[in-house]
Amino acid sequence: MRNEPGRIDLTAEGERTLASVLDEIIPPSSDGRLPGAGAIDLVGYIKAAMPRLPELWSMIVHGIAELDGVAEIRHGRRFADLSGDQKVTLLNEQAFVLPLSLHAFVGYYQHPRVVAALGHEPRPPHPAGYTMESNDLALLDTVRRRPKLYREC
Repeated sequence: MRNEPGRIDLTAEGERTLASVLDEIIPPSSDGRLPGAGAIDLVGYIKAAMPRLPELWSMIVHGIAELDGVAEIRHGRRFADLSGDQKVTLLNEQAFVLPLSLHAFVGYYQHPRVVAALGHEPRPPHPAGYTMESNDLALLDTVRRRPKLYREC
């Protein structure tokens, strides 16, 4: 379960479980226009974001392992192989789901496939950019006329 020294990582089965969890957090739309979060490699996005949050990543990795263990004990199958109702029941017992959900939403709504499905161009707003009004720098004149509020060092 380790990738680099000191970093806990998911096994291949753990990644499959995480993708299944993500599909429960953000399922595909019924019309098929929007994919589920697990179907767009959001696992890769989550893994890339986690070096900045090692405690959360550890919580997720251990939570995924626990989720698979509980699924095996209660249902005789891995989490990813359970029915939707069984998955929801198990996820409601897990503490890592809420913080994972926040990161899932951020990654999901930045994904080019999702942005395009929502009717937007899947690109950053700049350099093609949007038209912006010119700034009225005269608005700063009041501030410029104020006396200096600090001392020179």
